[in-house]
Amino acid sequence: MKSSRRSFLEAGLALPAVLSAVPTLAATSRAAEAIGRKDSAFDPWVEIHRENLRHNVREISRRAGARPILAVVKNNGYGMGGANVAQLVEPQSEIFGFAVVKFHEAMSLRDAGVQKPVLLMGPFDDKNLEDAAARNIMPMVYTPVGPAMEKIAAKLERPVPLHVCVDTGIGRVGVPYHQAGPLIRDLASRKSIHIQGTMMTFAEDMDFDKEQLRRFEQTCSALGKEGIALGKKHAASSFALFEHPDAFLDMVRPGMAIYGIYSENEFRHTGVMDLRPAISLKARVAYVKKLPKGESAGYNRAYLAKDDVWVATLPVGHADGWPRTAAKGAKVRINGEMFPVVASVSASHCIVEIGREERVKIGDTATLFDGQEGSRPEDVSEACGASVYDLVMHLNALLPRKMV
Repeated sequence: MKSSRRSFLEAGLALPAVLSAVPTLAATSRAAEAIGRKDSAFDPWVEIHRENLRHNVREISRRAGARPILAVVKNNGYGMGGANVAQLVEPQSEIFGFAVVKFHEAMSLRDAGVQKPVLLMGPFDDKNLEDAAARNIMPMVYTPVGPAMEKIAAKLERPVPLHVCVDTGIGRVGVPYHQAGPLIRDLASRKSIHIQGTMMTFAEDMDFDKEQLRRFEQTCSALGKEGIALGKKHAASSFALFEHPDAFLDMVRPGMAIYGIYSENEFRHTGVMDLRPAISLKARVAYVKKLPKGESAGYNRAYLAKDDVWVATLPVGHADGWPRTAAKGAKVRINGEMFPVVASVSASHCIVEIGREERVKIGDTATLFDGQEGSRPEDVSEACGASVYDLVMHLNALLPRKMV
C-alpha cells in the first residue's frame, strides 16, 4: 500500500487552527476559548521537540548551501501549531520567513508577535488583501490585482510587497507560464508594488519536473533581460531538497522537512539530510484486561483471541487524528516495548495486544509515534499504509500541545 506524499495528496489536506500548549505557546482564538479548561490526565497529547526543530532548520540550510529558508507552517504547522513553530525557529538566522495558506493563519502569526516576512499562499478577497497588507503579510498573486494593490498602497502610503506564482504545469494555481509575461510586466510597472519573490511548485514527477524547471527559468530569464526585478526565486519543497538540487534557486521552501519527517520513506536511507522528528503523539493506558480465548474486541468483532491474552485500551482514536488503518500493522511503545494495534480504531479508542503476561498497567504512557527508530512517523506509515501527512496534519487541533 502506498503511503507517500503522492498518495496523501490524492486524499486531501487537513485541519487548520492553532491551540495553546504547555508551557505557554502562541495565542489563538481557539486557545482563548480553552483558557481555564481542564484536560483529563488520560487525554492524548502532542509533544513538540524544540531542539529537533532547530536541528532540522540547520540541516536544511546545510543541504541548501546556506540559502535562506521560507518555512512552510500551513495547516496548523503540520500538526504542531503554525505560530508555535514560527516562534521557536524565527530567531534562527537561516529562517527568512514563513508561508501559510489560510488567511487566518497569516494573521495568527502576526498576532503571536512573529516579525519576519509572512507569505500568504492561499486565496483572498479585497478586504483580506487590505488587512494582510496592513499587517505586512505578502500575498501570493497570479491574477491582475495591480489596480487593487495600488488602492491599498495609496491608503497605507507605502508600496505593497508580493510574490508572483507561476504555474509551470501543476495546474493548481498560478499564472500559466506562457501568460506570465504580461501580468508580471504590469505588476512591475507600478511603483506602488514591490515584487519580492517569484515562485513555482513541482508536480513531483521526476521527468516532468525537469520540464517545469526549464519553463520557469526560461520565463524568469526573459523577464530579467527586460530589466524586471523578480525578487527571490523559489521552487524547492521538502521533496525537491532531496530530488532537485538544481532547483534551490535563491531560496528554499520546505514544509515537512522542518518537522523532521521524510516525505518519502526512501529518503531516510539516502544520507542527504539527518532529519529528527519534532512531534510526538502520546496517551496513557486507560484500561487493561485479560481477554479469554474466543472472546472478541472492536467493532464487528474485528479481533478474536486465539488464546487467553492481555489487551490494553488507549483513549485515542480517529477523531484525535490516529488513523483507522493503524489496526492494520502499526505498533505503539509502552514501557520500552512495542505492542501491535489490533481490532479496530474507533473515534476515541484503540486497542493494543499485550500478550500472555500483564506487562502494562493503567496510567502507563503509550507513545504512538515519536523520534525513536521503530516508532517514527515514517515507521507507522510504512507499517499500516497511512501517509505521514495523515499522521501529523490530521491531529485534532484541540489536543494539548506540550513543549519538551
